[in-house]
Amino acid sequence: MPFVINPYDEWYALVRALELKEANLAEKVTLIHVGLADSEATIRKGFALGADDAVRIDAESPDAYFVAEQIGTYAKSNGYDLILVGKETINYNGSSVGAMVAGVLDLPFVSLATKLDVAGNKATVEHEIDGGTQVVECELPMVISCAKGMAEQRIPNMRGIMAARTKPLQVIPATGNAALTSIKSYAVNPGRTTCKMITEDNLDELVHLLHTEAKVI
Repeated sequence: MPFVINPYDEWYALVRALELKEANLAEKVTLIHVGLADSEATIRKGFALGADDAVRIDAESPDAYFVAEQIGTYAKSNGYDLILVGKETINYNGSSVGAMVAGVLDLPFVSLATKLDVAGNKATVEHEIDGGTQVVECELPMVISCAKGMAEQRIPNMRGIMAARTKPLQVIPATGNAALTSIKSYAVNPGRTTCKMITEDNLDELVHLLHTEAKVI
């Protein structure tokens, strides 16, 4: 089974970064990935789309904090102005790495961003909140997690695919702390149980069922 780049990272974060470069608002687009050697073919799809270079931090990714610390530590030593991530992964849907990267770097963070404009050293970001959209203006550097609406999906062309073979991919060892969490077990969701209908003239049964069968979730 071939693995793919997380769609939120590819379609929205990476493509928006490429658009900023094409508009001469960014100098270079670097991919940062935490994973083993078998992920390098997947990284090169990012090259095919237009990324300039990449670094693979050579380690398993046991939990979100470990990944965030590796990305943050590398980013801190390279002075990036803008770090874009997908709003969540498609394996665990944790939606936590972006905020943790910002925490490691002690930088401002905007989540669920749907629009990003950059002018000079300021970014104007739209993101979703309960009941509407909020517009935030912030000085760079900062971290943003990107959601649907940030950019449109791109398909690599032949020129990009050929160029991807020779673009530089640096491999470095992991540093810092071990994972803070571990998975102990998996279980199938029990799903919904049969719904019991109680007539309005049978309140005694309703009270009985609330006491004996109802569960607070």
